[in-house]
Amino acid sequence: MQRRGSADEGRERHDGDKSRSLLKSSGGTAHVRATPFDRYPWLYDRWYDENPHIYQAEVRALEQYVPWRGSGLEVGVGTARFAAPLQIEVGVDISPAMVRIARERGVEAVVGAAEALPFCDRVFDFVLMVTVVCFIEDTLAAFREVRRILKEGGSLTLGIIDRESPLGRQYLRERAESIFFRDAVFYSTGEVESLLEKAGFLDREVVQTVFEGFPDAPSGFVVIHACKDTREAAPIDT
Repeated sequence: MQRRGSADEGRERHDGDKSRSLLKSSGGTAHVRATPFDRYPWLYDRWYDENPHIYQAEVRALEQYVPWRGSGLEVGVGTARFAAPLQIEVGVDISPAMVRIARERGVEAVVGAAEALPFCDRVFDFVLMVTVVCFIEDTLAAFREVRRILKEGGSLTLGIIDRESPLGRQYLRERAESIFFRDAVFYSTGEVESLLEKAGFLDREVVQTVFEGFPDAPSGFVVIHACKDTREAAPIDT
């Protein structure tokens, strides 16, 4: 996988009109649920400033797999803490408050649900999803939506907290006290890979993040990179 270059090195840029042209003219929407991310977006965003070593390690792990050419989308863009440094220009999030902050960081963000993405078929070269799978109500439906909006040969890069890792077990222990994670459903890496296969993704590659220089930091942030299966669509099952 070739590393990303600079913003001017081959990346197809979108102005606002181009980004809006990717949206469906109708349909593709879902009920927008009120979440803690709407009530406390500043608190969520502050975590990245208070934990720069972990944040930068995650960005470095992801940038190895996010393509540096083509048009990209971050699903669950949040406050664009990953889309901005990874030069991903379009984002979608269930939280209007998060979308507003993402726009302030220069990302063309829109409100929408991962299970019903408001974009046309086959319009993106790659999709990024970071620590969002645990918040999605129907993960398989979301992966199938990602497959729908990807062009032939497109790829999906995920950043997840593995439930069976030291970091995952820590989140599970502390979940009841967390504003943001108390309702999260964590998956193992194997479970996510199984869902990706059902949704029609092949050639999966898995990488465990190591927080260099911080030996006491629990490991468990996992990057999964997969490619869209260009054969006939995967069957709809559960």
